[in-house]
Amino acid sequence: MKNIIITGTSRGIGHELALQFANAGHQVLALSRKTPQDLIENSNITCLSVDLSDENEMQQVESFLSHSWKKVDIIIHNAGSLLLKPFSETSQKDFENIYKVNVFGVANLTRVCLPYLQKGSHVVTISSMGGIQGSLKFAGLAAYSSSKGAVITLSELLAEEYKEKGISFNVLALGAVQTEMLQEAFPGYEAPISAKGMADHIFDFALTGSKYYNGKVLQVSSTNP
Repeated sequence: MKNIIITGTSRGIGHELALQFANAGHQVLALSRKTPQDLIENSNITCLSVDLSDENEMQQVESFLSHSWKKVDIIIHNAGSLLLKPFSETSQKDFENIYKVNVFGVANLTRVCLPYLQKGSHVVTISSMGGIQGSLKFAGLAAYSSSKGAVITLSELLAEEYKEKGISFNVLALGAVQTEMLQEAFPGYEAPISAKGMADHIFDFALTGSKYYNGKVLQVSSTNP
């Protein structure tokens, strides 16, 4: 049984992941602004309503870890904020709002969890193919895709900084998955992979990937977008 933190659990891939890990007997800390009833009712899931863009709200996580868990085996940074807007209309505030969730939220949660991570712990960041250098890019996603590129580099740096402690940091750069967020970015597009299907893959990787990878970015995509 492992202690697993998952962000962005109100819908899509994060919601499916929380249920999969809980139903497999693991203890899950589900972090999202909105909390679905089925997660609240699951005895293996603890739900915290946290705004990842607000550093002060990380105190809720710190309090829970210090009183309840004492160790964290897996973190899955799944939460993401999307903005589809022409660059000419994208303000600094727009960029800040996206980066607060997609980059600063990842950094802040990881920092809070550091004292509870140990040899064998695995930190998995969910990025996007749009954040991969040289990949196909799409107009209107300047803030989102650049934030996903930033978080890839952040993960590589953390893998180097904490390798002596045996903590693994890896990134899964996802292509198109049939989620509400995809519909916001590409209205009407039908992806070949469901949220549950992608959650199956992330579930396995989170549990076993640290044996084979550290500081790596794996592209999980069969199509573009």
